[in-house]
Amino acid sequence: ILAPAIIVATSLLSFAVIPFSPGFVVADLNIGILYLLAMSSLGVYSIVLAGWASNNKYSLLGGLRASAQMLSYEVFMGLSLLGVVILAGSFRLTDIVEAQHKVWFVVPQFFGFILFLIAGVAEARRLPFDLAEAESELIAGFHSEYSSMKFGMFFVGEYIGVTLISAAISLLYFGGWLGPVLPGWLWFAIKTMAFICLFILFRAALPRPRFDQLMSWGWKYMLPLALVNLVVTGGAVLAFE
Repeated sequence: ILAPAIIVATSLLSFAVIPFSPGFVVADLNIGILYLLAMSSLGVYSIVLAGWASNNKYSLLGGLRASAQMLSYEVFMGLSLLGVVILAGSFRLTDIVEAQHKVWFVVPQFFGFILFLIAGVAEARRLPFDLAEAESELIAGFHSEYSSMKFGMFFVGEYIGVTLISAAISLLYFGGWLGPVLPGWLWFAIKTMAFICLFILFRAALPRPRFDQLMSWGWKYMLPLALVNLVVTGGAVLAFE
C-alpha cells in the first residue's frame, strides 16, 4: 500500500505552493519552483517500489522504464523553467505571475513552453508517453499486480499530476489568475481546464513511440534545445537591461 500512497501524497503536497488567486495559496514559498520539482522527484520512489514489490517481471520492467523516463524528463523540465525564472527574477510562483502583467511569458518563452509541455506529458506518463504501462508490451506495467483501491490510487495520483502540470503551465506561461472582467480564480480555473483538455486530446490523437525513441529524443534533442533556450534568454536579459 506504500507505493500508491506515496504517489497520491506527493501529488497533493505539490498543490501547497500553487497560488489560485492573489493571497489564496497554502504556502507562498520563495523556492516554489524548486519545491514542485522536488515533489515530482519523490514520486519516482512510488513507481520503483511498485514495480519491485510486485514480484512480476512485467511490473519490474514497467517500474524501471517509468523511473528512467521521469528522472530524464525532469532534467529537461527544470532547464526549460529556468528561462521563466530569469525573466521573473524569482522562484516564487506569485512573483512569476505578477511579472506577467504586461505580457504573458509564453510570448518571449514560447520555445521553453513547448519543451515544458512535452516534458510535462512525459513526467505525467500520459499518452503518447505512457510506455511504463504499454498494454501491448507490459500488460499494465508497474501496477499489473494491483487491484481495487490500491490500483485506483495510482490513477488518482496520475490525474492529480495532470491537473498539477496544467496549473503550473497556466501560472508560468499564461499569467495564472491575470485576466479582464472575471475574478482571478476563475481565470486560473479556465486556463487549467484548457490544458487538461489538451492532455486528453494528446491521448486521442498521438501514437505511442518506442521507449528507446523516447529516451533518445530527450537526451539528443530536448537537452540541447533547453540549454540553448536558457543561454539565449540569459543573454537577452543581460543585453536589454
